[in-house]
Amino acid sequence: MPAKPLKDRKFDTRVQYLKYQVLREVARYAFEDRLLDVYTEIPKMIVKDKPTMRCCIYKERAIVAERIKLAMGGDKNNPNVIEVIDIACDECPMSGYNVTAACRGCLAHRCEDVCPRGAITVDEHQKAHIDKSKCVECGRCAQVCPYSAIVDEKRPCENACKIKAISMGENGEASIDNDTCISCGACVYQCPFGAIVDKSFILDVVDLIKKSEGNTKYKMYAVIAPSISSQFSYAKLGQVITGIQKLGFFHVVEAALGADMVAYEECKELAEKGFLTSSCCPAFVDYIEKKFPEMKEHISHNLSPAATIAKFIKQTSPGAKVVFIGPCTAKKMEFQKEHVHPYIDSAITFEELQALFDSRDMDINTLEEGVLDNASYYGRIFARSGGLSDAVAQGLKEREIEFDLKAVPCDGIEACRMALLKASKNALKGNFIEGMACTGGCIGGAGCLTHGEKNKADVDKYGMEAYEKTISDAIGMMK
Repeated sequence: MPAKPLKDRKFDTRVQYLKYQVLREVARYAFEDRLLDVYTEIPKMIVKDKPTMRCCIYKERAIVAERIKLAMGGDKNNPNVIEVIDIACDECPMSGYNVTAACRGCLAHRCEDVCPRGAITVDEHQKAHIDKSKCVECGRCAQVCPYSAIVDEKRPCENACKIKAISMGENGEASIDNDTCISCGACVYQCPFGAIVDKSFILDVVDLIKKSEGNTKYKMYAVIAPSISSQFSYAKLGQVITGIQKLGFFHVVEAALGADMVAYEECKELAEKGFLTSSCCPAFVDYIEKKFPEMKEHISHNLSPAATIAKFIKQTSPGAKVVFIGPCTAKKMEFQKEHVHPYIDSAITFEELQALFDSRDMDINTLEEGVLDNASYYGRIFARSGGLSDAVAQGLKEREIEFDLKAVPCDGIEACRMALLKASKNALKGNFIEGMACTGGCIGGAGCLTHGEKNKADVDKYGMEAYEKTISDAIGMMK
């Protein structure tokens, strides 16, 4: 099925739309108790009588079948939530140094002379060629070329992965090193063929919803990330809230309220210890544990905002089931951790929430507006880079704690790496590292429907709706 025109879609890219189609139909079949038919019917439904992206309908359908598998939980033997669809990863050229058409066939042949492995030869037209079997990617040829005709080309996934967790497999397909990967999902969003996908727990959520119908033993709670304010641009936020409730959730709670709770405690912990790194972004925490283990002792002992408010819900509403809804693929790893899973039962992205709405043929534009009035301005702006630092500063002020806060907001994993590197060498001019793995903060998460500068403005606007409320006010309302 060809993708709808961009103006008629709710996503940034056609890749997201294809992924959504599969998620929507898998959820629909699950609600209708027809999961046995997903592999025979959905590929034919999405890929009809002619190919639109690949060489033939059979390959397209085979790839859709792999997408279905990921939509149903993926490879149970792979602990990572990010997986590669091998048969879909075959269109990108191999990464490395290549000679472009800018090569003028000059007489100098500096590239040939400088190559330490004799990997460069010149043909009868004086054009340079690189023998990949000999090339060691040292880049010397590119440095000496007067025309800049030799370039280091990287696949989109490799370029997106700033922690170098992606390499090429034996057959040229992308390969993810789980010992390095932090499940941030940057590669998922940047892969132009959708060959790298985050596995979904949407079936678990459908199952929870179905079991909650008419069951008084437990109530379903949705904990939504504050970045939801920049998503679902075709409807009002209040309509999205009502839509979530119509799916079968008893109540919708802001993760931003958990952010208020975290800021209130984290400022005190910072003042006591003198130096701290935040614990809100699970990908950032995972990065510290894998690449800077000597810094683990400095990670805040507070749970993330989502886990903090989920813990509160579980303590005050025995038997409750909690589903986190947000922009983050790393949250799908976090909720499975031993210290978090008792509080969060499952996690889905905004992409998957849209699929759930449409699997029930729900037009949220027609719904009345629900109300979210839990968190403060400071809790809500956790969604964008710098928001946590502002909240910690406010927490110190409200608690009347004397501490000279020198926050280092890190926008993206590269900035996190530099700050951690300096801190590990006692060279950081700061005492609080706010780590956000995604550029822009949570509003740049791979599970967002849309990405862009507008999202930051929307989050700030959403925060301003609660500007009169302090962190202490928000927490006090919970009692």
